Amino acid sequence: MRTVCEAPTLTRTVRIKLATTSQEREATRRLRRAVFCDEQGIFDGDDLDEIDQQALPIAAVLSMPDRPDEVVGTVRIHETEPGIWYGSRLAVTRSARRTGSVGSGLIKLAVGTAHAHGCKTFLAQVQSQNVTLFQRLHWTSLAELDVHGRPHHLMQADLAHYPPMHDGDTGFVVTRDAL
Repeated sequence: MRTVCEAPTLTRTVRIKLATTSQEREATRRLRRAVFCDEQGIFDGDDLDEIDQQALPIAAVLSMPDRPDEVVGTVRIHETEPGIWYGSRLAVTRSARRTGSVGSGLIKLAVGTAHAHGCKTFLAQVQSQNVTLFQRLHWTSLAELDVHGRPHHLMQADLAHYPPMHDGDTGFVVTRDAL
């Protein structure tokens, strides 16, 4: 009689949610520094700016059994004037970039949360290499820009594709066993 042993399957989940704890907020800041300062060299040392004082940070949190949760993606949103919201500093760890649902999930919660807070126009300055992703997610390029010496597009989300999301603290799971 032959016995077949299968390797145990680890259940991995990525929850997109507002960064509500100090640990999650600090992890989003570390990830931004890793991507925008260390990897891309856009900022020297830190990317912290005045927007961080008012922005709502959003995190993609990877959970696995017997391991501490890990923030693998982030974006921040803020209102510049009544009804006008911006998303910025979208960052995803290298290991999570191969899972397109992390970036698109962050965008979905960002726009949906702003929409729930009265957003009438949602904009972002998107690095040129990411324009195609945003276009697939129902965004339109309004203009080409140079931001921090890099080509960007000013883009606008089609709010018809982003229903208001009032449960950002809980968020939603975007992927299982994908990382």
